[in-house]
Amino acid sequence: METLESLSERLETTGDIRGIVRTMKALSAVSIHQYEQAVAALSAYRRGVELGLQAILRERAAEAGVAAPAGRSAVVAIGSDRGLCGRFNEAIAEHARARLLAPESDGRQRPLLMVAGVRLAARLTALGHPPDREVALPGSVNGLVRSAQAMIVQADAWRTDHGVGEVHLCHNHRAGASRVAQRSTRLLPLDPAELLRLASAEWPARGLPMHRMAREPLHAHLVRERIYLDLFRALAESLASEHAARLAAMQAAERNIETREQELSAAYRQKRQETITTELLDIVAGFEAMRDHNESEDAPHD
Repeated sequence: METLESLSERLETTGDIRGIVRTMKALSAVSIHQYEQAVAALSAYRRGVELGLQAILRERAAEAGVAAPAGRSAVVAIGSDRGLCGRFNEAIAEHARARLLAPESDGRQRPLLMVAGVRLAARLTALGHPPDREVALPGSVNGLVRSAQAMIVQADAWRTDHGVGEVHLCHNHRAGASRVAQRSTRLLPLDPAELLRLASAEWPARGLPMHRMAREPLHAHLVRERIYLDLFRALAESLASEHAARLAAMQAAERNIETREQELSAAYRQKRQETITTELLDIVAGFEAMRDHNESEDAPHD
């Protein structure tokens, strides 16, 4: 049976939990803004890389080097290290699993798998797809560069050691204020349609820029920078969507906590009133008993 003291302790604990939830909400809201700013900050640099590719492609046949090379494929999947974000990891695990099973259904070799996020790695392992390489997720915006570079280094190693010619990227992104959707893009080789678009686009100046580096190394460097930008953006979008999912979960938790707090407050007030009533009845009963006792002593004896 609930006592006044136990109800008071539960109310205090509920208030502490509500404070934690509010703090997590504030941190998630700030993190969403930071990661979205990081994505927006890439626009100018991405435009410069695209102009470089456009200049190179206008000097050579647009189809050069864009055919998908034969070889093994690889999948890069981005999840989360922390929980309290709903089905964030489950959804991207199912999305990545469909990509992993596609080559096997065609009789090709099992794709290599690179995973960022320990919870996603555990989920994919449970589904029968243990990662071949795990990459640490950044804890802040400052770590995005390091994580993207680690992914590029691993992809280059797979191309050299395992003949990987096709790399797909799977990650979550925000599709609304609190809704998360899955996205799959091909990192390598670059989309021929996009390269044709760049090659045929109007150059924004009178003449093409001059370059002192040999054309092939310059082209390879620009392609690498383009892949780096795609990975950086995918990491930032995934982390922003993770915090958005956590923010939605914390908002739902806060509503439940407020409801529970109201129920506990009502129970506490009722119990307190019952306790006060019981104490008053005890006082009245004691007073009546003492009065009867005094009256019996004051009564004349025969």
